[in-house]
Amino acid sequence: MAGNSQRKNRRTSNKKGATVGSGGQRRRGLEGKGPTPPAEMRKKHKKNRIATAKAKQAARRPVARRGGKGSSELVVGRNSVVEALREGVPASTLYVLQYIDNDERVREALQLVAERGGVNLMEAPRAELDRMTNGLNHQGLVLQVPAYEYAHPEDLAAAAYDEGEDPLIVALDGVTDPRNLGAVVRSVSAFGGHGVVVPERRAAGMTAGAWKTSAGAAARTPVARATNLTRALEGYKKAGVAVVGLAADGEHEVGDLEALGGPVVIVVGSEGKGLSRLVGETCDYLVRIPMPGGTESLNAGVAAGVVLYEAARRRA
Repeated sequence: MAGNSQRKNRRTSNKKGATVGSGGQRRRGLEGKGPTPPAEMRKKHKKNRIATAKAKQAARRPVARRGGKGSSELVVGRNSVVEALREGVPASTLYVLQYIDNDERVREALQLVAERGGVNLMEAPRAELDRMTNGLNHQGLVLQVPAYEYAHPEDLAAAAYDEGEDPLIVALDGVTDPRNLGAVVRSVSAFGGHGVVVPERRAAGMTAGAWKTSAGAAARTPVARATNLTRALEGYKKAGVAVVGLAADGEHEVGDLEALGGPVVIVVGSEGKGLSRLVGETCDYLVRIPMPGGTESLNAGVAAGVVLYEAARRRA
């Protein structure tokens, strides 16, 4: 009897059906789960994997590209230091020899640093200054110029378009004298240009000499550095910017080229060699500057100024 009762209870416990007190769980289970998400949001789907990979790649890419930084520089000697401070060359630290003979130049350097602000003033023994300058005749004054932060070539055209203007840019090919670079920066600023592009290798950079020659224009006009100048010029062409190279045997005269009135990059080569072969082949136009006086060539600063004037005249 007891055995029959146990079997009966066991069968009752296995009976199918809703459990008492289920609270409508079965009803909720039958409800829909909403629309099917798109393939890009469904895990393990091929499109989801592709979308995830693209997102990770975009996250690794920098938001704003820069052209990198140059190297810091030391300006050595009393006259050189005073001239650099007068011309507004950026400076991080002025090192002064302990027990220095306090002449007029030293007093002016200290006064300029005090007026400018933001420049550290450090007193150093002679042995330390000799070590810093590799034994140069520092005369007790050494000015440290911080590394210049270059723009990316694309930044220059983008900034012009953002302002509703046609880009006016100068690119230098093989120009190694920092004073020529400074003169070009000054001309670009004077004629309303948007910047200068220099190659990363075998070219002048923004040194203290370039800053001084620019006469303060370097603080207003960005300089970009290109890893490969030819590729940078091709990038400008894709962005709708004409590339005009200066060449003694150019087929167009500078005064006749209508392209100078629109978005343009003016490419200037070195005084001796001119444009390199690849850069010359990349140019949309090769122009010459007529020189009735018979001079064979102009330095980069003067040549750039002539073409920038013509471009500015056409835009006026």
